[in-house]
Amino acid sequence: MVTLADTQIVNEIARILYDYLPGKPHPFADQALSFPGVAQQVGIEQFWPGGSKLPALTKLLLSTLEYRRDLFSILILKIVQNGIIYRTNKDNPVTRDEIQQLNALILKLNFKIPELWDPKFLDVLPSRKKEHTVSPTETQAKSVDLQKKYKDLRDMEPQKRGYAFERFLNDWFNLEKLSPRGPFRLIGEQIDGSFVIDSDNYLLEAKWQDRPTSETDLLVFREKVEGKSTWSRGLFVSHAGFSKEGLIGFSRGRSTNIIGMDGQDIYFILEGTMSLTEAIHRKSRAAAETGEFYISVYELNREG
Repeated sequence: MVTLADTQIVNEIARILYDYLPGKPHPFADQALSFPGVAQQVGIEQFWPGGSKLPALTKLLLSTLEYRRDLFSILILKIVQNGIIYRTNKDNPVTRDEIQQLNALILKLNFKIPELWDPKFLDVLPSRKKEHTVSPTETQAKSVDLQKKYKDLRDMEPQKRGYAFERFLNDWFNLEKLSPRGPFRLIGEQIDGSFVIDSDNYLLEAKWQDRPTSETDLLVFREKVEGKSTWSRGLFVSHAGFSKEGLIGFSRGRSTNIIGMDGQDIYFILEGTMSLTEAIHRKSRAAAETGEFYISVYELNREG
């Protein structure tokens, strides 16, 4: 029987393995290099439920642990083996730190996979690059500067303010090392930008208007994101927030591949309530678990 403690550990394992493989591979890609492909190779394809990747991966791991415990280690090892190939091709190699963290969690489930503990294997894996350490004073100064820039946007003319808002977001994402890309135009549509978090690509929509964003705008952006690739996500930043009717209508009977952020969220993040990266991660997780497009930073912070 899988306990609550086991479920929590498996959820953490799923988060580590999340970007090792796609949940739905491209039709012309190697189908084995995907989570459903691995499930089929191990002989437990019935445990892959499909749908959103994180819940599906968690379900795959939990079902295997509960009903085919003898295949759990084999499943993990196969995910890592195929993930090494997949992530190397994406120029995002599996790191020694990740495998060591994974090993520690697997031990808590009373498993140990010898291949993942092999020193020869661990020694050839790259370690995470040490990032430049920013002093608290420097970080605080940059945060204060961003807060001032955001407040200054309110005094600008509406026509200029939209472009200035996009530049502000680009500067902010650049400071957070999210590899932002500025506005770009495709045939028939405008994309306000894009950025990357932990190998996940997000398209950006930014609006500064007096009224809360409506359901129509959300649906249009959702279609933009869906039209790019199955692994694309979207962040809709609306200074005035989102209308209550729009949120209800947008979430009714449909899955979401986008999350929302409003002006209050921006203020809370810039004041140090949580980092931008953490806010996006937690909003994405909440969307995966609940199907809700928008949950405020204030609510996420209260949940702990």
